[in-house]
Amino acid sequence: MSGVQRQSLSRRSLDEIKADIDAAAQMRRQILDLSEEMGRGGRVDDPVVSVIFSNPALSNSFRNVAAWLHYGTGAVFLQDANNLVLTPQVLGQGVKYLREKLPEVTRVTTYARSGTAANRSLEDLVMLRECGLDRVHIGLETGYDPLLKFMKKGVTAAKQVEGGQKVKAAGMELSEYVMPGLGGVRWWKEHAEHTAKVLNQINPDFIRLRTLRVPRHLELRREMEAGNFELLHEDDVVREIKLFVQTLDGITSYLASDHIGNLIETVEGRFPQDKPKILAVLDSYFDLQGDERIMYRLCRRMGRCRDPKDIQHPGLRAQMEAQLDYVKKQGSPDRVIQKMIEEIF
Repeated sequence: MSGVQRQSLSRRSLDEIKADIDAAAQMRRQILDLSEEMGRGGRVDDPVVSVIFSNPALSNSFRNVAAWLHYGTGAVFLQDANNLVLTPQVLGQGVKYLREKLPEVTRVTTYARSGTAANRSLEDLVMLRECGLDRVHIGLETGYDPLLKFMKKGVTAAKQVEGGQKVKAAGMELSEYVMPGLGGVRWWKEHAEHTAKVLNQINPDFIRLRTLRVPRHLELRREMEAGNFELLHEDDVVREIKLFVQTLDGITSYLASDHIGNLIETVEGRFPQDKPKILAVLDSYFDLQGDERIMYRLCRRMGRCRDPKDIQHPGLRAQMEAQLDYVKKQGSPDRVIQKMIEEIF
């Protein structure tokens, strides 16, 4: 989220970008040659990877290229938070060169900011897609203007819509990240409703949930300590997500809760057909009675549950009941769970 300690922006030249790609291409060639020498026919299979990872003289970069070839996904994710800040010509030529030098590439993805996307012409974005940029990930976070201003995002809801619509119009896949809990106690309702309404206008391919976490180095932590921001309880975050899902309308996006920081991982599905199923998963959390909800929260933070119904598994339930008894002896379960969350992040 915004509010992190910022570093100075620097743009890399096309020559620097090509040099990195050339280095990766050379590693690829050496790995394929090794495969041939081992009689593996150019396949980067388990025996080849085992030889590479057992050689301490090889760099982590070399191992990363080997692992990429081994898994064969063909996916490349460009690093840094906003590659669209590069001139379209530099970024486009860099992506094109990447695909030429690494023929296994099947998809190229980048992070970007909605404001930067909005400020690019549609023609430039189409050119980037034609050069081989397939998918853009944008940290929308919220669509509520007062909250955008409070979090110093440097963008308005209207710009969020414009940027997202331009990426879609250019023919690229779009993934928008939403941050449940970002509105805190003060703005949770507005955050849910306005963010959904922004996404209704964009209709991204993916909507991804990333629940708010506030490490100590964030400016938002100081706002909390000053009493200017109050975190939502996890129960209220689930209520916020439910309102958000209810407000989503007229879209064909896929909603994903694919992160360990989210309380319920199975909040996922395609709109509009899976909307009732998603709401049913959220309702199942509130169906948990007595201490069951606390047990599920503990179970999730221990990495053993993904869905509220998991807590009903007989063997797991007995273990979590014992864990809850132990936690209660340490003090407030809420404080213990919050400490577990902070230790994870």
